[in-house]
Amino acid sequence: MARNPIKMVGLTLLAGTLAVTGCGESAAQRNDAGGAGPDTITIAHIPSEERTELDETYAKIAEVIQRDTGKKVAFQQVTSYAAVIEAQRAGKVQIAAYGPFSYVVAKDSGVPIELIGFGAESADSPGGYQSVASVPKNSAIADLKGFKGKKICFVDPTSTSGYLFPSAGLLKEGIDPKDGLTPVFAGGHDASVLAVADGQCEGGFSTEAMATQDLIETGQLKKGDVKVVWKSELIPPSPLAMSTSLSPELRKQIKDIFLTKLNVDALKKSGGCDTAKEHCGLPVEWGYKPIEDSAYSGIRVVCETTKSDSCNA
Repeated sequence: MARNPIKMVGLTLLAGTLAVTGCGESAAQRNDAGGAGPDTITIAHIPSEERTELDETYAKIAEVIQRDTGKKVAFQQVTSYAAVIEAQRAGKVQIAAYGPFSYVVAKDSGVPIELIGFGAESADSPGGYQSVASVPKNSAIADLKGFKGKKICFVDPTSTSGYLFPSAGLLKEGIDPKDGLTPVFAGGHDASVLAVADGQCEGGFSTEAMATQDLIETGQLKKGDVKVVWKSELIPPSPLAMSTSLSPELRKQIKDIFLTKLNVDALKKSGGCDTAKEHCGLPVEWGYKPIEDSAYSGIRVVCETTKSDSCNA
């Protein structure tokens, strides 16, 4: 199976370089806080190995939004976390799926957004996940101290579990994530783990699920191809955020759709569950739950600790 290529990049974010196409609108169309809003609601997703077919993955979401709002729904896959931030800043994207860190970068840098919620595993799930460091199965590296001076894969400069929390972990061991090793930005959590398994990197960071479950389930890795040598503290969940350029009425309607209608329980009750598909056809295990900006205060604390350039991007 073909694996994602990786490349060496600097730490400077190419925030002005977007790979969002087909969703350009005029400033008048974008600034619709006082009107009915755009005819098409565009949803962007940050780089993610699990979301290779956005139209199919988000079909149920599109169906419900289109039915309830009368708006068309389009999906855009972007090439980097910085790109989705800038796409939403420019008004080309109305709803964006962020990582916790990229949400904080967007919000704190003035992108006009508000939180919708996060994808939950169950109705009572508090959310959250962990970053892990992996090494090839035959590696002698046993912990983060062994990453010093090595070629190490990260995901993206604005990835929570693929850069920010790993940076904090490395600094705790006295390793500068920029100068104490050779950083490689793989572009995706899958690419980072696969590069480790292939020996392109001597170690790498990703979400725990990607290193221990997802790639094994898809057949891209076998159990034991990589071994986990470090886990981060619990990270708050990846949120959805919506542009505040939309009218208050439309924002309220969209938020209500996600939080009351786009979950397995509600879909089953309404008869809208696609029983032929897992999770009723939703891209998350159960559905969406509300979350407040204060949940991401810990991300800001880690930014203070790491003093990462990306925190001020």
